[in-house]
Amino acid sequence: MKLRPLHDRVLVEPLDAEEKTAGGIIIPDTAKEKPMEGMIVAAGNGARSEDGKVTALDVKAGDRILYGKWSGTEVKIDGKDLLIMKESDIMGIIE
Repeated sequence: MKLRPLHDRVLVEPLDAEEKTAGGIIIPDTAKEKPMEGMIVAAGNGARSEDGKVTALDVKAGDRILYGKWSGTEVKIDGKDLLIMKESDIMGIIE
């Protein structure tokens, strides 16, 4: 199944959080924090203003991003856990 986000929404694949601390301690699944980094899988065309003009998004498929901890809506597509969120939930692009 393919999913194309509409308007100013993006489809994000969360990147796994670290399983060890800097000191080498293994973090169990129950203590892990939600990931805040992800890779954009697909992006919409952009937000439409009241006069009908489309403003393009600043992000594109393939960008590695940083987003808010509780941002987006979780969906499962083809067995993968993904997030759909608005571009405004994205805090930055990791270069």
